[in-house]
Amino acid sequence: MDVKGKRIFVGLSGGVDSAVTAALLKGQGANVVGVFIKGWYPHGMPCTWSEDRKDAMRVAARLSIPFVTLDASEEYKCGVIDYLLAEYKAGRTPNPDVMCNREVKFGAFYRFAKEKGADFIATGHYARTNGGKLFRGVDAGKDQSYFLWAVPQEALSKTLFPLGGLKKDITRTLARKYGLPNAAKRDSQGICFLGSISVEDFLRSEFGSEQGEAIDVSGAVVGMHSGALLHTLGSRVPLENAQPGPWYVVRKDIERNQLIVSKERNVESSTGSLQLTDTNWFTEDTSGIPSAQFRYHGPLIEGMLSEDRGEFRPSLPFPEPLASGQSLVLYRGEELLGGGILTI
Repeated sequence: MDVKGKRIFVGLSGGVDSAVTAALLKGQGANVVGVFIKGWYPHGMPCTWSEDRKDAMRVAARLSIPFVTLDASEEYKCGVIDYLLAEYKAGRTPNPDVMCNREVKFGAFYRFAKEKGADFIATGHYARTNGGKLFRGVDAGKDQSYFLWAVPQEALSKTLFPLGGLKKDITRTLARKYGLPNAAKRDSQGICFLGSISVEDFLRSEFGSEQGEAIDVSGAVVGMHSGALLHTLGSRVPLENAQPGPWYVVRKDIERNQLIVSKERNVESSTGSLQLTDTNWFTEDTSGIPSAQFRYHGPLIEGMLSEDRGEFRPSLPFPEPLASGQSLVLYRGEELLGGGILTI
């Protein structure tokens, strides 16, 4: 796409990917505005947002582009934090990065840019678009399309992903070429709103700890855990007074505060039809035999989508237990068709 003269708002997180995104677009003649999105941050817990904002400001200064800060704390709190806590409290397995994209980056940020007269928004996601459709990024190790399945169609049609056709090492090379001040900054490993804070630490601060029994699949008590609300299906869980692990959660009993655990993560493969709610689709044509992905970088399982697109029937059992609340994302080749929330 020819972006020369187009007004493009780029979400500058302070990281390398968004910085290179802004540099590439400016180099193509776009009128770029850098926007740092300020979220909601847990009170009394360490957070790097102010340093990230400074890094974003330095990038904008280096590129000589305008810089603004968008306060999206309300959208973060309501659309991501409250959702996360409610899902954990119900014993479900949420995906906060998906909701962060839907509610904040392609919700609040998109609306802000549109109100300010932007022609497009752009982010540093490794994904591609073509004709209103969404595709995987060419770098399989960095592809982030899985987290974008819930993005509103309107926002997607006005979004650019300049890094979608690049490998990560090329992005780093370009950062050095443009002399970006954060060229050597490490990639963030945390989820969208918590940064360096672990999910378990955040949940512990909200729910507290409540010791409970960990029971193996034969029914024997094998140790004690710190609280059923703090762990999701398939996750590795530290146990007290137990044999050496690793131990994985295969079922939960929230009312009794019990975890059913196993040393094998896939002790209970998921079979049968899967119900989808809160679906979002980027195309009307979902025919054929799509492949479903149930976690980031997870395996693909072929199957059939029902006519009303509310049910997926896998052709083979999923290799790991699935849980209500997880995102199930459907692909046809490299194209992301859409997805939904699992109800088990």
